[in-house]
Amino acid sequence: MIAYVLRRILSAIPVMLFVAFFVFALLSFAPGDPAALLAGENATPDDIARIRANLGLDQPFFTRFFHWIWHVLHGDLGTSLFTGQTVGHMIAQRLAPTFSLMVLTMIVSVVIAIPAGAWAAWWHNRWNDRLVMLWAVLSFSIPSFVVGYILAWIFGLKLRWLPVQGYVPFDQGLWASVQTLILPAFALGSVYVGLITRFTRSTLIETLSQDYVRTARAKGVSNRRILFRHALKNAAVPIVTVVGSGVALLISGTVVTETVFAIPGLGRLTVDAILRRDYPVIQGVILLFSFLYVLVNLAVDLLYTVFDPRIKY
Repeated sequence: MIAYVLRRILSAIPVMLFVAFFVFALLSFAPGDPAALLAGENATPDDIARIRANLGLDQPFFTRFFHWIWHVLHGDLGTSLFTGQTVGHMIAQRLAPTFSLMVLTMIVSVVIAIPAGAWAAWWHNRWNDRLVMLWAVLSFSIPSFVVGYILAWIFGLKLRWLPVQGYVPFDQGLWASVQTLILPAFALGSVYVGLITRFTRSTLIETLSQDYVRTARAKGVSNRRILFRHALKNAAVPIVTVVGSGVALLISGTVVTETVFAIPGLGRLTVDAILRRDYPVIQGVILLFSFLYVLVNLAVDLLYTVFDPRIKY
């Protein structure tokens, strides 16, 4: 097991290098010039050229890339072109809201989606199944920012049950912090819930048709025990796979969701950096998200051995 984990970590290094090169190249050749934004509307071409030289943007592409990647390997993600702060410090300031939102979204989504998918599979082709599938398709089809505005209008503006904007840190009160994350978590998890529900249903339908399930029914095993002890446990590996793969949806969804609910997380930081062409910040955030996705995939692979002892590494 330890050898496998080490191999996976080592194999992630070239993946991260490729992501770093791709992002750096994409931003370098994208339209827009951060030097022109810094110089202002009344700047002359000489002013812009001087700023580009100070920022090192006038150097060749590969020179800038190798200079940047060398500092990244030493733990330095660079400095913001606009604020002058280090990228690592800016990410650290915004990490807690985003991480809290993603964790709460995953918990809420799994708690809702897996029982709903199991219920639909058990009542396959009946009205229960059709009702759950209608809800799952709608959940998967409606963009998260639309769901966010609807939830904010109903539960924030009309009922006044929950705040619709801002974020309260955990050190200022656990419940106050959770309140600010409930609506964003349900909005962000709407697509995630639809995905997990549909996949859980289809996987369990196939599992419930297996011979060992029919044998358990013939022996008089209760329906609840058949569903949760036998069928769901044997269907856990593909379900865990889609739960882990869906983290990509959460990562991309945080950008929009944090903007809708004014949460000062990495999503808002990314949007602001893109609008200002703050290349070091964009590169640092994307590298962090890529590394997080690699870690989640590793955790999913390790969970396979928990649900299916036949899998050995």
